[in-house]
Amino acid sequence: MPEWIAAGLAGLIAGSALLVGAVVGWFARVPVPVVAGIMAFGAGVLISALAFDLVLEANDEGGLMPTVLGFVVGAVAYVIANQLLDRYDKRNPRGKGEDPGTGTGIAVGALLDGIPESAVLGLSMIGGSGVSVPVLVAIVISNVPEGLSSTAELKQAGRSARYVFVLWTGIALVSAVSAIAGYVLLDGAPATLTAFITALAAGAILAMICDTMIPEAFRTEGRVTGLLATFGFLLSFAVHQLA
Repeated sequence: MPEWIAAGLAGLIAGSALLVGAVVGWFARVPVPVVAGIMAFGAGVLISALAFDLVLEANDEGGLMPTVLGFVVGAVAYVIANQLLDRYDKRNPRGKGEDPGTGTGIAVGALLDGIPESAVLGLSMIGGSGVSVPVLVAIVISNVPEGLSSTAELKQAGRSARYVFVLWTGIALVSAVSAIAGYVLLDGAPATLTAFITALAAGAILAMICDTMIPEAFRTEGRVTGLLATFGFLLSFAVHQLA
């Protein structure tokens, strides 16, 4: 199998985990506290992934400055996109209404961090070394609760099934294309550029966690949010150490 196809499949697998979570969130009657708990757990997984699989890798590869710059750009891009989305939703109310920064906010975060994440997956395959297993596993583990919790919020807000599944399918396909682009376009790219892209994913992830996942999880299941996030962090860390 050509390496660029393998890169695309890796990106599709990572993105499809969002779709798997969306299917569960839409068709299963998951209690709201359970959704909040899964959201908190997923937040912990994501924090571990961005710390050990993205930021450190970016710093080791390209140095401090491109890592810091990429991290800031990713965070700012997410915050701006989420604020623009909030304004749009306020001007176009839908049924019960959607709290700013919940379901669609998580989807925006999944897209903003999914593109560079998938590019990193493709980049990891350059030179025939194969896909980075820790990064792929961490992305899959975190994407399932992301898709589930976001879809539960979107369903509660009155979004249609067509809207939800087109949204997640589109993000999965974008992830596949991004992985191919990472493999094809970043082969031979300067280390500073690849570090910037890797850190950009991490910045978008952290901004999304702080703006959407943790606040929403705490609002619903505040008593054990920190504990569940800790368990998610430890699981992702164990995968990083063992893979």
